[in-house]
Order: sequence, then structure tokens, then C-alpha cells
Amino acid sequence: MFVMELTYTAPVEAVEDEMDAHIAWLDGYYAAGVFLASGRKVPRDGGVILAAGVSRAEVEKIAAEDPFSVAGVCAYRITEFMATRTSADLSAVRENPVT
Repeated sequence: MFVMELTYTAPVEAVEDEMDAHIAWLDGYYAAGVFLASGRKVPRDGGVILAAGVSRAEVEKIAAEDPFSVAGVCAYRITEFMATRTSADLSAVRENPVT
């Protein structure tokens, strides 16, 4: 599983100009079953997306395709983690560590 942390690199007004395209991009990856949750950070200096079911290379490619990235209004920090415990609603993405 991945935490995709966005940090805005441009004023919020420039981010807002790309918001409709960003939401359409999000919707596509929710429909594909890759994105599990997303939203704005507080304070509003970026956002967070939880993604699963893809490799690190794929998630990096996905981040590069984000209209925010294409427009140069955000930078991504991607953290991979093993979700060994989840709520019942997320049990399908629970992982077992290899020892």
C-alpha cells in the first residue's frame, strides 16, 4: 500500500485552476480500484491519497500523470507501507509480512 502525499508548489489559485482535471484523474483510479481514500491536508498545503494493488513503479507513473503534476503545481512524496492491520472495510488490502 502507498501513501501518496502531495505538497502544493504553487499558490492555491493555480491549484484550483487544475482541480476539475485532478478530480477526473482521481475518479479514474477510484474506478480502477487503485485509490482507497483521498483528501486535502489541513492546513490546505496539499493532499493525501491511499493507493493499493499496484507496484511502486506504477504508483510513481500514476503520480506523474496527475494533472497537478503535469501543471507543476504539486510535488509528490510516496511512502510504501505494509498494511498488516486494517478496518473490516479494508480487509481486502490487508497484507501478510514475509518473514
